[in-house]
Amino acid sequence: MSNVSTKKTKFRKAFKGRIHGNAARGNSVAFGEYALKAETAGRIDSRQIEAARKSMTRHMRRAGRIWIRCFPSVPVTSKPAEVRMGSGKGSIDRYVCRVAPGRILFEISNVPEDTAREAMRLAAAKLPISGRFVKRSSQGE
Repeated sequence: MSNVSTKKTKFRKAFKGRIHGNAARGNSVAFGEYALKAETAGRIDSRQIEAARKSMTRHMRRAGRIWIRCFPSVPVTSKPAEVRMGSGKGSIDRYVCRVAPGRILFEISNVPEDTAREAMRLAAAKLPISGRFVKRSSQGE
């Protein structure tokens, strides 16, 4: 189990839920110059976010600045292997972030564009959804 600190919720275990429509919030580049924007909907695990962050940091050789714009706050439960049906919901296994299309996932600044583009490509390869490289100036879409 990961030790992600989440806000205090009314119920410890969440429903699976569905992701409908495009992102209404967090869909513009706010902090950096370049960003990775989600093109499809999905759930991103806290481990996947960390793997993407590591690959970006390695490629940028610890230069520049990275912002992570998605936070895994939704608990996902799972039951152990070879357990019969019934007897309630499983225990919390991991935390995920529900991502709608158009959501900004990562932002980068203080690096050249080609370095940022390659870093975002490496990060997108670690994620279960497809992403697109965007610049701050190209927000009139």
